[in-house]
Amino acid sequence: MAIRRFAAIDIGSYELGLKIFECTKQNGIRAIDHITHRIDLGSDTYNTGKISHARVEELKRVLTEYRAIMENYRVTDYKAYGTSAIRETDNASIVLNQLEQHTGIRIDILSNSEQRFLDYKSIASKGEGFTKIIEKGTAIVDIGGGSIQISLFAKDRLVETQNLKLGVLRLYEQLHHVDARSSQYEAIIEELVNSQLMVFKNLYLKEREIKNIIIVDDYISAVMQRRSVMGGKEAGYIDASSYLAFMEKISSHNQQDIAKALDIADDKVPLLYISGVLVKCVVQAMGAELIWAPGVTLCDGMVYEFAEQNKIMLPTHDFDEDIIACARTISKRYKGSKTRSETLETIALRIFEATKQIHGLGQREKLLLRIATLLHDCGKYISLVNLAECSYHIIMSTEIIGLSHIEREIIANVVKFNHSNFVYYEQQETVSDLGRETYLVIAKLTAILRIANGLDRSHKQKFRDVGITVRDGKMIISVSTKEDITLEKGLFTRRADFFEEIFSVRPVIKQKRTL
Repeated sequence: MAIRRFAAIDIGSYELGLKIFECTKQNGIRAIDHITHRIDLGSDTYNTGKISHARVEELKRVLTEYRAIMENYRVTDYKAYGTSAIRETDNASIVLNQLEQHTGIRIDILSNSEQRFLDYKSIASKGEGFTKIIEKGTAIVDIGGGSIQISLFAKDRLVETQNLKLGVLRLYEQLHHVDARSSQYEAIIEELVNSQLMVFKNLYLKEREIKNIIIVDDYISAVMQRRSVMGGKEAGYIDASSYLAFMEKISSHNQQDIAKALDIADDKVPLLYISGVLVKCVVQAMGAELIWAPGVTLCDGMVYEFAEQNKIMLPTHDFDEDIIACARTISKRYKGSKTRSETLETIALRIFEATKQIHGLGQREKLLLRIATLLHDCGKYISLVNLAECSYHIIMSTEIIGLSHIEREIIANVVKFNHSNFVYYEQQETVSDLGRETYLVIAKLTAILRIANGLDRSHKQKFRDVGITVRDGKMIISVSTKEDITLEKGLFTRRADFFEEIFSVRPVIKQKRTL
């Protein structure tokens, strides 16, 4: 039985965590050690925009210790991620370079959407518990140091996700800035939180009914895992009324009493309380009935992804379809045509599959192409004249959970160049930090989308049956239709020219008339 030991390192806003797992095909994933070290990076970042020298030295020392622990466990693979406290600091590149040089540990920065997607995967790793709870309207409330992410589910599918700058440490710093007394904390937190929640509710909840809330955080979740403290029937689960009663009870006690009753360190109480009030506000705003805290961490999502990628375990949920579902929601928000998008998606994917040996792109790029077809004309909501630029800015300003910043920029550029002249890498390299390989992906996906778009130029879905074959330097597009396709043929040349330039294959339309 081949055993792989995986180490997950999470450099968070308030804690530096190391979790070590054993992964086997026979037994799946098993956690064998979990070490945490409190380090308040968030206060540095959110106050000054930089991580101080003292904190960097502390990171070096702790990560060196973590390295030794990983070697003792004979770890075969690892991932180390920095989240918002690293992501938002002005000197991130300098700090990460110093840490790698000193410790030998490479740390990557997760975008917010990537971080939340890993947290989401960690919840999904709970299997039947997750599958059952999202059968009804559910919101995942992922509480970090700098922000919270609220993701809505309907009929087992992720339909909406939004980030709000309401993280525990950020709120903690704001309380200190306004010089509030502890007796005022709850009222001030509710004021700060409810103003943003009401906007979220009006824009995204509308008629949706939310029965369940899933909590991911470092404070309330740990308490909810102890049934004796919260009074739930099962560890991690509590009904809304019992949770509100618990919050009312602890709000009437001082910090020392709460620490003693909950068996936690004194310095964790303020952050636990802020997280608790946050959850309370969400529960009341959404009218939820049940709260579930599965007790997962970012590290659990990291090992789940590692096991998935290395085929140690089969995926328990189709995460790509969640990303697609979010893109469909965005398209609907900007009045995109469902029929038109589906037509483009079908044609584009047939071209993608038929030209695999030519373009050399993989499943991830195929996903990006699908999203581009869904958002191909979102900018028309703002301007029909400046469709290309407006589409680009909408996509770059809209978070799509599960995609990195670069992936979102690929999609935005593909959509833009579908409607405007293509700008070559050599022309744009002074104004963009996209690498040459990334730009080649943009060029290839743009060429495919342009052909798909050209085949439905009239928006009448004339090509009901499209067949694609590649031979003798040509891509034969066989279409069966009784419609007049003079328009499509007439405007096809420029699109075919660009496709040929990118792939050295000439697209040709062959019409088979139907009765």
